[in-house]
Formats: sequence, structure tokens, C-alpha cells
Amino acid sequence: MSEQYVIAIDQGTTSSRAIIFNHEGAIVSTGQKEHEQIFPKAGWVEHNPKEIWDNVREVIGQALSKANLTRHDIVSIGITNQRETAVVWDKNTGEPVYNAIVWQDTRTQSIVDRLAGEEGVEKYKDIVGLPLSTYFAGTKIVWILENVDGARERAEAGDLIFGTTDTWVLWNLTGGVNGGQHVTDVTNASRTLFLDLKTLEWRDDILADFNVPKSMLPTVKSSSEIYGHASDNSLLREVPIAGILGDQQAATFGQAAYDKGEAKNTYGTGNFIIFNTDTEIVKSENGLLTTIGFKLGEGETHYALEGSIAVTGSLVQWLRDNLGIINSAPEIETLAKTVDDNGGAYFVPAFSGLFAPHWRSDARGALVGLTRFVNKGHIARAALEAIAFQTKEVIDAVNADSGVPLTELKVDGGATSNDTLLQFQADILGVPVVRPVVAETTALGAAYAAGLATGFWSGLDDLRANWLEDKRWEPNMDEDERARLYRNWKKAVTKTLDWVDEDVRE
Repeated sequence: MSEQYVIAIDQGTTSSRAIIFNHEGAIVSTGQKEHEQIFPKAGWVEHNPKEIWDNVREVIGQALSKANLTRHDIVSIGITNQRETAVVWDKNTGEPVYNAIVWQDTRTQSIVDRLAGEEGVEKYKDIVGLPLSTYFAGTKIVWILENVDGARERAEAGDLIFGTTDTWVLWNLTGGVNGGQHVTDVTNASRTLFLDLKTLEWRDDILADFNVPKSMLPTVKSSSEIYGHASDNSLLREVPIAGILGDQQAATFGQAAYDKGEAKNTYGTGNFIIFNTDTEIVKSENGLLTTIGFKLGEGETHYALEGSIAVTGSLVQWLRDNLGIINSAPEIETLAKTVDDNGGAYFVPAFSGLFAPHWRSDARGALVGLTRFVNKGHIARAALEAIAFQTKEVIDAVNADSGVPLTELKVDGGATSNDTLLQFQADILGVPVVRPVVAETTALGAAYAAGLATGFWSGLDDLRANWLEDKRWEPNMDEDERARLYRNWKKAVTKTLDWVDEDVRE
């Protein structure tokens, strides 16, 4: 019998990818295509769902073609995705009623304020693990129902359905209007504000508060089981779709962080630290989210603490696309290495407010400490340092909540190719930073979930055996210098707060 493979569809914030993995967890081939970032107004971020689906189909073809494989070589399909991005579409026509509203979008702040009322943003946190925030999918559905002509009536008539992009891809991949499966997994469901973390069921009372019809919501299933099969018009027809994990949970799964106390940090459009709390629901006292880590079939639900940082890799994109001080993302390191330090400049990229551990929607970005001495090299370095400083803030919160200081940090994602960033990250944390051989752990985690459900891998020990260390960065910064830099960063953060008020609401 010829060698078999698993394919993962990674529907990300800036692009969609299809990656084929072998049994050792190594990448066989990749297809990738970026989609348009749509910014209709300040604070608004959208994607075209139809463009995303077209791109997914294209990248599947790219990956199969590059590896000279067909559907007969693929045992299962995994899906991972940008989690809180909301799509609402007509189940009868397959047409979205509006663009996908992206997790970074801040337009729903007035809805958050209205729902919070006198009880505040932690109104539902004991149930769903999350504060009320523009970040999560629930308020985005409300905005569509309240602002798109006819959407409320069509939703109440049962014609409109909702999904994060895993659900959108799955529904289309399994046939769309011709029998498409309207399903999500527990990890994505836990990012809506609607899921009871204990029962894994949608909360009728919260849906009533949001005035969202329950008929819009997908069926919640585990992260590893067969949800359906690719339809006859797909290059993967008849192949089972058997794994779904939100991107950060997928990266944790791909990092083989299956045990209590293990953690990873993904450096992508934003940064996301997930700390495994095993089967215990831990409520954060330090600004972290309580979320679902994974659930394999009928197995127990595994939970996690998460620190979500909105703007890290997208800050580098902003320097490239909006300011033009670099022509490509890798140039940020070259430019940063033209100087020895940040020249006294600190960049706080609160473009979508501040997420963990602050949760300040009124914050906006600031570049502070400027003098005539500062040049574009210092700004590039300050941007990289901002990624590391924000990570340290969240790691401090993880350490406080868990009571067990992290001894090393596993990292993954696109920015982990940047040695300057990861050395500074180790320096400012004071602990080693470790990168695995396969840095594309998000897609790998989705592949693992799908392969477990179809017997391609026999269990978690199989997956642990695949994890290999590629490179390690040891801290070598003086403690006094570390404290000075971090103190100045904290001061810089205070300069971003209270910027958005009623006079300047976007």
C-alpha cells in the first residue's frame, strides 16, 4: 500500500493554506493564498467569505499538485481557523449577507457597553470564561442582525446561519446548499460568548440577552471526530473531515502541549499564549481568558488559560503597508539590526485597543519616547520589542494565575524565524525560548486531530514522539537592564489609555 497523508486547511487572518503532512508530522507540500483585508472605516476589519472559500479550494489543489498526490492518498482532512471572525449566510442560497467581521474589528463597542450594563463586562465570565468584548463572535452577530437590511427577519425565519470560518469552510466543503454540515468544534464555540464551558451547550439565557436566534448556531462537536465527507465537486471528494481546532488551540495541539502546565506562544497576526489546565476550569484573576483546549471524541474536555494579544505580526504589516519603511516582513529584522537598542523609543500597538491582560477598548496605538536621535532602525526595533513586551505581560499573568512560574516558552508561527525577536524575548522573560522543527504547528495540530479520529495516529504518545527541538534561545540580559526596559514599557502602555471617548468614538 502506498504511503498515506493527512491534509490540514489553515484558514487564517491574512491567508488560507493547505498543508499535507506525513506520519512523522513533517510537511510534504503547501498551498497558500492571501485574501484581501478590507477596512471600511477606522476600527472596522472585514474579509470576503466567498473569496476565502475560493482560495481554500485553490490551495487544496496547489498542495495536492505540488506533492503529486490525489484524494486517494489522503486519509482525512483537518480544519483550523481564525477563531472569532463571524460569517452569517443564507443556508438556502449559500450567499453571505455581509462580509465576515474579523476578530480584530472594534465596531461593536456600543453593543458591548449595552450588554454589560451596570453588571460590567464580566457579566457572563463565570459561565463562558470570557469578558464581554468586541473581540468575540457574539457581538458581531448582533451587529449584522441590527445593521443589515432584512437580516433580523430572515434569521428569525430560520434562513440565516452563523459560523466562524471553520464552519463556513466545513459547510461548503461538505456540499453547501446540498447537504452541507453546519458544525463547529468546542474550541471555536468557546469563543462566541454563548457556550457554557461545563455543559458544552449553547446558553439560551445568554442568546436571549443578545437577541440571537438559536437556530443560527452550528451543532457543537468534539475537536476530533468525523463531521462529514468532502462533496463530489471537491478534489478531496469522499475524504472525511475529522478534526477542527481554533488556530491557537491547534497550535497548542501541534506543539504536543497535552499535559497540565505546558504552554506555547504563537507569533502570528496577533500573539496567543495558551497554558494547559487539563480538565480543570481555572478562572483567571489576572486578565486571562478561560477557554477550551481540546476534546477528543468522547474523551474528557481539556481547558486552558489564554492570553490574547491583538497586534504583533500585523504591526510589521502596518510598517510595510501603511508606512512603507520596509518592503517585506523579513526586512524588519535587517532594519532593527542597524541599531544597538531602541534609542529610547517604545511602540505600543493598541490598534484594536489592548487585549490581555488589560482589556482596554479605549486604548489606541502610541509611539513614545521620541527624540531627534530616533531613526527608522529604532522604530523597527521598538516594533519587535513590542511583541516581546506584550508577551511578557501575559506570561506574568499566567505565572500569577497558575502559581507555577513558566521555566521555558515553546514558540511557533511566522515570526519565529526572527532571531533578533526571539533573543530579545528570552532576554526580557529571563527564561529559554524553544522553537520546534515544524514551526507550522497550527496546521499540524489540525492534522493531528483529524488523523487521530481516523486511526492514522494511534494516540497522543504517537504525536509527542514527533515533536523535535530546532533551536533554543537562552537569556543573557542583565537583570537591572531587563527591569529598566520593562518599567519603561509599562509607562508607555499608560500613554495609550483613555484615548477613545464619546467625542472620538470610531
